[in-house]
Formats: sequence, structure tokens, C-alpha cells
Amino acid sequence: MDGLSALGFNERYGRVVLASLVDPGEPLTGWVVSQVGAAEAVRALTGDGPAPALNRVEADLWRAKRNPNVDARTVQATMVAAERHGYTTLIPGDPNYPTSLEDLGERAPLVLWAKGAESLLGTHVGERATITGARASTAYGEQVASEVAAELARNEMVVVSGGAYGIDAAAHRAALAEGGHTIAVMAGGADRLYPRGNADMLDRIGDVGLRISEAPLGAPPSRTRFLARARIEAALSGSTTIVEAGARSGSLVTAEQARRLGRPVGAVPGPVTSAASTGTNLLLRDGTARAVTNARDVTTLLDRAPTQNRESAGLAGPDSFRHARGSIERGHHGHEL
Repeated sequence: MDGLSALGFNERYGRVVLASLVDPGEPLTGWVVSQVGAAEAVRALTGDGPAPALNRVEADLWRAKRNPNVDARTVQATMVAAERHGYTTLIPGDPNYPTSLEDLGERAPLVLWAKGAESLLGTHVGERATITGARASTAYGEQVASEVAAELARNEMVVVSGGAYGIDAAAHRAALAEGGHTIAVMAGGADRLYPRGNADMLDRIGDVGLRISEAPLGAPPSRTRFLARARIEAALSGSTTIVEAGARSGSLVTAEQARRLGRPVGAVPGPVTSAASTGTNLLLRDGTARAVTNARDVTTLLDRAPTQNRESAGLAGPDSFRHARGSIERGHHGHEL
């Protein structure tokens, strides 16, 4: 028996194995898991015979996506490290698994590695708000992000962001300063405190808030993972607010993912002379976002119940992975990280 197949003998371990073998958000893997479960999906991915729910061409394409550098020893070492350092795994059906991620359909994370207060994921989606934006932020943007996040934290809302420099860090730090709740969605493994300049903040979030990632422990951040993270930031919360963003900012991907999910999007208007506000002003001009100037505006966004949008979440059937993959690649083209 293949070592990986033996290791992924049940739904939890099967998802851990799969998350180590394929890129995050890979929709064909999600489709197979939805049809036959994770353990059977591992056997199919690591074998060379017929794959359930796929024709031969699809099976060959799927297996070609497998990371050849991952073996049973690699995955087992990750599991041991997670237990030793206090990281847990969350999969659908677990008490604190955020059901809002199910709106992602076949692009939902296979597993989440978590460090900290998992209960923050068990709250209602309307109690979580994503705030993100430019890494190269201005004093104006950081002030607005801090004020909005602090007020949300005082109102016992959970502030979700990506742990990056700029707007993300301002939002996290403001929530922490208020003794509030915040979740950092990591692009690499949950143990990779990236960027290093935010390591102390991210370490504290793991102690009093929550760090999560769909990438295995030790996985380095990459362009693919940064882009894939955007859908998790959008799906975790009842709304997404972009505080500052250049015309090609990666945070605009998060706004687009929220829009596809039917989640309300907010944007902070900025000076027309500021390159850091070009993206947010465009979101407002195009009607993609509503203007956010304070925490009350975010609360108004959260009061709008999130709904599924067939464009991203309601797809079903063997052709859906092609649609999902194409939409991701088109939507991410040209964005900076």
C-alpha cells in the first residue's frame, strides 16, 4: 500500500495529505473529495488507475498537479510538528469549523491549521469583518484602519486580516490594543510568521487571537498562496472592507472574491491625488463597494445577510472545476502582492 494512502486513512488525515500534495483551492481536488471523501481521494491521487468521479483525461490532469516532493515522511513530520507546537486542524464537521467557508464550494480549504482561539471561527459570519488593503499604506489609511478596527473590537466584533504590512497590521494592532478579537489568515504555514517585521504581532495573535492557514506547517508564502488566501479572507467574514489599494493591489482580489460570494464590500474613499487610494476609489466608482468612513458603516455592511452567488459557490458537476480555475486565473492577472 502506498505510504500516503496509508497515512490518509480517514477524512481528517486524508485532507491533511491532500493539502500537502496540491495547490490551495484546487477545485478538481475539491470535486473529488465532495464525491468520494478525502481518504478515497488520496488513494486515487497517489495511484494510477481510474479515479472516481473523473474521466481518464481529467484524472491524468489532476495527478499532474501533485507535488512530487511530498511523501509520507514529509506529511508525518508535519503532523508531529503540529502536535508538538500546539497547532490543531479543523475540517468540515468540527465544532469550530467556519461554515461560511462552505460557500466556496469546491474551492473551500481542505483543512485549516490553527493556533489560538478556535472559538473565533465558531461565531456567526456576521460577527466577523475583514479589513485589508495596501502594504505600502499612508498615514491616512493606517489611521482609518486603526479607528475602524478599534471600534469594531470594542463592539466585540472579530477583525479578520492577512497579517501583512500596512493596512493589515494597523487593523490587527488596533484590535489587540483594545483587548479585542482578531484572526490572521496566513499565506504560508500558520507557523511561518511572515512578514518577519510583523513576527511579534503575529506571535501575539496566536496567543490571544487566532492564526490560521490552509497551507501545511512550514510551507513558505508564494504567489499562488497569496492569491488563494484572498478567497478565505472574503469567505470568513460577513463583509470585506478595503481601506487603501493601488490600482493593481492584491487586496482588490479579496474584494472581487467577496463580490463573487455575494458578500457586501466596503471601500474607504481617499484623495484623488493619492496612488494608494486609486483602487478603493475605483471600487466606489464602479459600484462594487459602498463607502466606509467609520465602524458604523462596516456594521451596516454586516447587517446585510451574506448570500451564496452561483458564480463562485453554487457550481456543481464535473465541469465546475474548469470554471473555477479559469475565473481565478482571470481575476488575479496583473495584481501585485
